[in-house]
Amino acid sequence: MLRGLYTAASGMISQQRRHDTVTNNISNINTPGYKQTNAVTRSFPEMMLSLTGAGQENYKQIGKLTNGVFAEESLSIHLQGDLTQTNNSSDFALLSNIELNGLSFDASGKYVDANGEVTYQPQAFFTLQDQNGEVRYTRGGKFTLTEEGFLMGSDGSSVLGTDGQPIQMPAGVGLDRLMLTSDQRFVDADGQDIGVQLLISRVDNPNQLIREGNGSFRFGDEEGEAVAIVPGERIEVRQGYIERSNVDAAQAAVDLMSALRAYEANQKVIQFYDQSLSKAVNDVGRV
Repeated sequence: MLRGLYTAASGMISQQRRHDTVTNNISNINTPGYKQTNAVTRSFPEMMLSLTGAGQENYKQIGKLTNGVFAEESLSIHLQGDLTQTNNSSDFALLSNIELNGLSFDASGKYVDANGEVTYQPQAFFTLQDQNGEVRYTRGGKFTLTEEGFLMGSDGSSVLGTDGQPIQMPAGVGLDRLMLTSDQRFVDADGQDIGVQLLISRVDNPNQLIREGNGSFRFGDEEGEAVAIVPGERIEVRQGYIERSNVDAAQAAVDLMSALRAYEANQKVIQFYDQSLSKAVNDVGRV
């Protein structure tokens, strides 16, 4: 009986974490460049049955009976968000549709071949440098220009150029007087190159990225590295636009209700076990 109690309790915890994940998605639905996260639940290993183990040779196991589920991790969905025109010269949006040998990626951004091998669609990111000098990646292109001419991200990180250094515009030159070319170079109204080029990084497996907050990501220790975008890849940077979050509001509402109903169902199971235990202790024990 206690096994069912623990299973229902683990289900409640998992649904609570799922609910929190969906709520976080909804709260960031208007955050530029935000990438939706999905809670991944997995079953507990059959440890209690294997550890109790007494007399296992005397019965035949039919199927599997797990000890419930738990929310193991949250995976980010790095799919393209819609673009919104702001007409703000310091706003930039990335359009990324990188192809790999003609592979057809599904709605979650992955391709599974006949042998079950999974290939993820590479994604492009703006490249930042935080206050500690660490490299970060973001799709949130709502930048600002400081009085010294440095291009900064929304969290105060420096936007990097192709030379690996923070981008600094010439003195007295604002972004409203500059245009971005197709190869991410800034030119003035006369088409003269000012020697500044945005560094756009390509991440072959975006699931290796770790979310840090403020719309930025990083690689884990010894996890992977990004490479600069090469000419010919299907990416585009648009000035005067921002990329909206890729959260599906309708689906998020459905997921929120589903998590609530599943939580309530597990709660009722726990109440049933509590009543059964109460009868076993208070009523049956008196017989």
